[in-house]
Amino acid sequence: MKITDIRFGMIRVPLKTPFKTALRTVDTVEDIVVSVHTDTGHVGYGEAAATAVITGDTHGSIIEAIRRYIAPRLVGQEIADLNRITQLIQSALEKNTSAKAAVEIAVYDLWGQLYGAPLYQMLGGGDPVITTDITISVDYIDKMVSDSLSAVDRGFESLKIKVGKDIGVDIERVKAIYAAVEGRALLRLDANQGWTAKQAVYAIQQLEDAGVRLELVEQPVKAHDLDGMKYVTERVHTPIMADESIFGPTEVIDLIRMRAADIINIKLMKTGGISNAIRIADIAALYGIECMIGCMIETSISVAAAVHVAVAKANVINKVDLDGPSLCAFNPVDGGVIFNESEISVTDAPGLGIREIRGLELLTAA
Repeated sequence: MKITDIRFGMIRVPLKTPFKTALRTVDTVEDIVVSVHTDTGHVGYGEAAATAVITGDTHGSIIEAIRRYIAPRLVGQEIADLNRITQLIQSALEKNTSAKAAVEIAVYDLWGQLYGAPLYQMLGGGDPVITTDITISVDYIDKMVSDSLSAVDRGFESLKIKVGKDIGVDIERVKAIYAAVEGRALLRLDANQGWTAKQAVYAIQQLEDAGVRLELVEQPVKAHDLDGMKYVTERVHTPIMADESIFGPTEVIDLIRMRAADIINIKLMKTGGISNAIRIADIAALYGIECMIGCMIETSISVAAAVHVAVAKANVINKVDLDGPSLCAFNPVDGGVIFNESEISVTDAPGLGIREIRGLELLTAA
């Protein structure tokens, strides 16, 4: 099975409600879809989220990175030679992690198809059913409480609360949500780099003193501020999770050596795809560090790949934040992973199992 062509499309899916964080507001998923074609007629699918404020990727940069730098290296390559292909992708250019992720996902999809097995089995197997949390966007307190109660009624047992805009209001937001759902759901706080280190310590200690029990607080300080992250981690009881601070394996090693955080959030759009996500999980496992697997605002194309990784690496990835498809107004994918509110299950279809992507707008061939 040889790669013969790489093509592009755009997928647009409205969200049920706007997604609001301290960094941005999004009301529609607009992602680049990559299809890798082979001489056997098999097609692998990948997806890249343009998240300029986090990864630096835009729609234009994703297409250009793949068209000019990645695709020319891959045409003619044998899918069976997976390690060589992933090395070619990762070394094609610096950064551009979402572009690399989209192509890697499509290649891994084909790798599973080549051997007639679902990807998670190729990666080591596992229980093909996992449970995700759901994001509660930053908003007025009453709206966030209402959204939290609605999510609990729909069966979600973990809520990821977005904060980081106004520290005083943030504290009141969390107290109100905790009082409304106490005993029914766990709370995960995501500050999206919205606080300074001292503000984070103040806010978390205020919540701890008020009896609010949080499962974790995600990325309370700026991505580059590992010293600030360490400052927070050392001064609060609540576990601290690194997200934007961690893109690749070397950064994970630095963070672990500094003891700057308790948990690592793996996202394929940050790691550049599946190969580095697996490396990060394996490094974390060696050091006894827990991992979460998360996503950007993505559809079930790329999130399906993250699900397969989560299943295969469940020994270390024990927290799941793959609610992108649940936030979408509809699922554009036929086949593949099944997203049913908080429950995510994987079929036995080869690779990612994607049969068709509805509403895909074809762009340009590589």
